[in-house]
This record gives sequence, C-alpha cells and structure tokens, in this order.
Amino acid sequence: MLELKELKGQIDQFLKQAMPADIDQDTLAASMEYSVNAGGKRLRPALTLTTVQVLGGQLNQDVMKAATALELLHTYSLIHDDLPAMDNDDLRRGKPTNHKKFGAGMATLAGDGLLTMAFQWVTDNQLPADTRANLALALAQAAGPAGMVAGQARDIEGEHEHLNLEQLQYLHRQKTGALLRYAVLAGGIITGQDQAVKALLAKFGAQFGLAFQIYDDLMDVVGTTKEMGKAVHKDAGEHKNTYPGLLGVRGAEEQLHLALRQARKTQADLSEVTNRDFSAYDQFLAYFKL
Repeated sequence: MLELKELKGQIDQFLKQAMPADIDQDTLAASMEYSVNAGGKRLRPALTLTTVQVLGGQLNQDVMKAATALELLHTYSLIHDDLPAMDNDDLRRGKPTNHKKFGAGMATLAGDGLLTMAFQWVTDNQLPADTRANLALALAQAAGPAGMVAGQARDIEGEHEHLNLEQLQYLHRQKTGALLRYAVLAGGIITGQDQAVKALLAKFGAQFGLAFQIYDDLMDVVGTTKEMGKAVHKDAGEHKNTYPGLLGVRGAEEQLHLALRQARKTQADLSEVTNRDFSAYDQFLAYFKL
C-alpha cells in the first residue's frame, strides 16, 4: 500500500511524462504543463489510487492514466476559475496564475485542452470497455452542468444574494464535492464493485468534499497566502457565500467537525461491508488541521 507522499510522487511523474505526447502546439503545451506541473496536493487522483489499492486493484499504467485524468480536469477548473471574468486571481499554488503568464486567451485554451484531454485519458487505456464507459459517464456528470459547472454558476449568482446553510451546502456539493465524490467512486468503478459499495464510496467522497470546502473557506479567513499558495481574505470582499461568513469561524469549525465525523462513520461502514481495511483514508482526513 503506497502512502500519500509516494502516490503524489508517482502522479507527478506520470503527468510530466505522459502529457507532452498528447499536445500538438508548443505554446499551448507550455501553458497546460505550467499549471499541471505547478504543484498541488494531488488529493483527487490519490483518493482514486488509494481506493483501488484498498479494494485489491493494481496500480498499473492504465489505472494511473484513468486516475490522473481527474487532475487534468481539476487543473482546467482552476485555470478558468482564476480568469479575469471569474475570480480574477493573480496567484495559484504560489505562482502567477496561467492568464498572468500566458494571457487570458491562451489560458482559456489551456483549460479547454485539459478538460478534453481528461476524457481522452479516461477512455484511451486498456481497462475493460464498460469500466472506461462508466468512468467517462461519472466524470461528465461530476464535472458538467449538473455538477461542478452548476456549482460555479450558483457561486456567481450567489454573490448577489445571501444563501442559507442548506443552499450553501447544495452549492458546494456541486462546486467542490462533485469531483471529490467522483475521485473515490472511480476507485470502485475501476475495481468492479457492486452498487452498495460504490454508493458508500460516493458518500465518503461527498462528505470529504464538504469538509474540504469548509476548510478552504476557513483558511481564507485564518490562513496566510504562503500556506494557501493563493490570495486569502478575498471571499468577504467579493461578497462570496462562505461558511465563516454565514456561521462565523466557530460555527464553520463545528460544521467541519460534523462533516469529518460523518466521513469517519462511512469509512467504518466501508470496512464492515467489504471486510477490507480502509484506514488508508486516515491520511486524507488528517489534511484538516485547525
């Protein structure tokens, strides 16, 4: 069983080696690789790969390609989120954002390229045909207009209104939670789990995703630019709907602890149902430090 640090190293290496062969324009390649290789925690593909390992699967090149596709898609979302027409951010992962380095046009194309290449990688491998089809469908649902993109749209519209807790949770289930839910579910799809196990995997991913967004909101208030690798203290000034903004820091912390308790309960349920040890998820739950 590879630990998170080892998985991150393998993911980084695979991305650097595999991306150039699938990009046929030099400036576009530089722009796409700039953001993908800028760092990041690689939590999403690592969640997939950890789930595959726990459920008895092998981390071969086909599994690596399918899993790291999610990092391509996640990076596309960050590039587009940082654009002047969206959040207009200057810093991402401690470096100038893509549009600051390559211009808004090329940054938009880099995001487009990463989005489409993600689906190429999910399907251009030697996994069984039904596995590839199920991964592509689940990823499209998570990333598309009923998932992450819908969440981004709600976020934009929400800047002009005050959301209640239920509305805020719904927004973040789509904006942030959908891809993290997919990340865990994908491990179940790759290893051919039954519907009951896949439902529990998706539930854990959604709970982890909620905790991740609450934590991100909190760190915008209490964190530093060095810690986060991006500008902080922006949400309030831009009238974003956030957990600290709605509930205060203490209330947001209570919601974070609730989400983590629920995730640990689902983690235990997974161990019981599958008769496998899901303690490898502990390293992901340890991400949240308050």
